[in-house]
Amino acid sequence: MSIDVLMPALSPTMEEGALAKWHVKKGDTVSSGDVIAEIETDKATMEVEAVDEGVVEEILVPEGSEGVKVNTPIARLAGEGAPAAAAAPSPAKASETPKAEAPAAPVEAPRPAPAAPAKASGERIFASPLARRIAEQKGLDLSQVQGSGPHGRIIKRDVEGATPQAKAPAGAPTSAPAGAAPRQAQTLAQMGIPDGSYDLVPLDGMRRTVARRMTDSFRDVPHFPLTIDLEIDGLLASRAKINAMLEKQGVKVSVNDLVIKAAAVALKQVPEANASYSPEGIAMHHHADIAMAVAIDGGLITPIIRKAEQKGLAQIATEAKDLAERARTRKLKPDEFQGGTFSVSNLGMFGIKSFASIINEPQGCILSVGAGEQRPVVRNGQLAVATVMTVTLTCDHRVVDGAVGARWLAAFKALIEDPITMIV
Repeated sequence: MSIDVLMPALSPTMEEGALAKWHVKKGDTVSSGDVIAEIETDKATMEVEAVDEGVVEEILVPEGSEGVKVNTPIARLAGEGAPAAAAAPSPAKASETPKAEAPAAPVEAPRPAPAAPAKASGERIFASPLARRIAEQKGLDLSQVQGSGPHGRIIKRDVEGATPQAKAPAGAPTSAPAGAAPRQAQTLAQMGIPDGSYDLVPLDGMRRTVARRMTDSFRDVPHFPLTIDLEIDGLLASRAKINAMLEKQGVKVSVNDLVIKAAAVALKQVPEANASYSPEGIAMHHHADIAMAVAIDGGLITPIIRKAEQKGLAQIATEAKDLAERARTRKLKPDEFQGGTFSVSNLGMFGIKSFASIINEPQGCILSVGAGEQRPVVRNGQLAVATVMTVTLTCDHRVVDGAVGARWLAAFKALIEDPITMIV
């Protein structure tokens, strides 16, 4: 009996994804638990494991295909058993799996609408949508790239490893999805921006998701900012001592690691700030799961330090470094970036003095951290110099009102200015 392998749902909200890479080919034998493919979502790239065992009878969706809907058959195994989906953190239910009573027509990979560039011989170039997008971003001329996919099709790995000589000629037009360029040109023209005065970069899944979520949050969540200055000379001195102690372990604690720890402890001291709004009521969280904003190509992602209030600085530093590195390569698992009770966004390393972030729903607060810099301060009527850092707490007013936000900031300030209190 043939068994259809379905496009898995890698998160509760996933509707479609890109089939980035196959680890098997027609004729290969697979067992339950074998990694058979890599799927790209708007947030991460994840490995897909087989649930059933059998021989790969057919690859229905070629690697590099974008816009593959959840529960779409992507491959077919010859073996015994009922149809089943590929294993994933949120696998499709067997009851939703289409029966394979008759051979199903292969699922056609989405085709890029713009006319494909022509080679010197005049023949059409065949490339996956993902490969086209990467080539577009890198400025590669696909006519100079050798495809390694089926029938010479150019796929992701071909453009990722393309040589610098494969750049597109100067003045080459930027392609866009079918119908998008005319619509966008019309929209931009209505804004007074003439056609031909810009290059249109199509939105990828991550940028589209970020745009939608931030628009929804800014529009629908009644929010307000609270800003205070913190003197961090004591924090910097403590950090130097901590890193000297951890040097032999190869661990280095950053200012952001200390901010995460202080935020978590402050949330335990002021639990009303560790909350989320829902129509059914206010969720009061048991632990401080701190999401840290990480900028990656095409947008940002917020991997989470779980139960940060219970972890030491060395553990937080190690986890934060690992999560940030895997976030940049899109190797995070859904449970590593979904959820969280509070967010920290730090732009201090870019020299930003202060800013206010948009709330990451359904969290009740997000802390924006600016750069530490030497500023004049007044102590006991005397002018002095101190290293000062400005932070802004953006609050969801449905959950955290001004008094609660102010109390949390007071607790956070005390922890940052006297770091020893974080471990007391």
